[in-house]
Amino acid sequence: MNEVDIDRRGLMLVLSSPSGAGKTTLSRRLLAEDDNITMSVSATTRTARPGEVDGKDYHFLTTEDFGLMRNQNEFLEHAKVFDNYYGTPRKPVEKALAAGSDVLFDIDWQGTQQLEESASKDLVKVFILPPSGHELEKRLNTRAQDPADVVAARMAKASDEISHYAEYDYIIVNDNVEKALVELKAILTAERLRRERRVGLRTFVQQLQQAL
Repeated sequence: MNEVDIDRRGLMLVLSSPSGAGKTTLSRRLLAEDDNITMSVSATTRTARPGEVDGKDYHFLTTEDFGLMRNQNEFLEHAKVFDNYYGTPRKPVEKALAAGSDVLFDIDWQGTQQLEESASKDLVKVFILPPSGHELEKRLNTRAQDPADVVAARMAKASDEISHYAEYDYIIVNDNVEKALVELKAILTAERLRRERRVGLRTFVQQLQQAL
């Protein structure tokens, strides 16, 4: 029997967490194992880290260029984080959703609130929590990409970030990456099956009724 393919609108899957909780690792695993979801490439004014590629990891912009795009309403969301600006370009996301593809967002609670205002029906919000404060600090130090003062700043900010957990649809405690990934995939599967996202469902049901 042939598989039934019902057209659907794509969704925006947001992953938020304090730095070091594991959302980047989960994002990469999900992208590698699911062909129908792509990463939203954010624009930022921060300096590229070693190995990062412009246009792939981020669109690295000057503060002036970022401000111009913001003034022309070319971002779905934007925020200032640790003295740098971040934003999500609007056009690529809207094109993907209309084509039935999902878009993954690695953004903070501020950006998520803005997406909620502009695209709540397309939004699925997941917050990733670390298993403990000690483990969070350990992960930040192990990452070894940031100096000690930056790690300290991220730890100080973590409590405020975690306080926004109740604004999200789903909470995953990342004490084990494999288990957390299974939970994330389960959320994505369920949200893809929501009736209101399956825009081809009405036609399918009508054809089914006519055949009975």
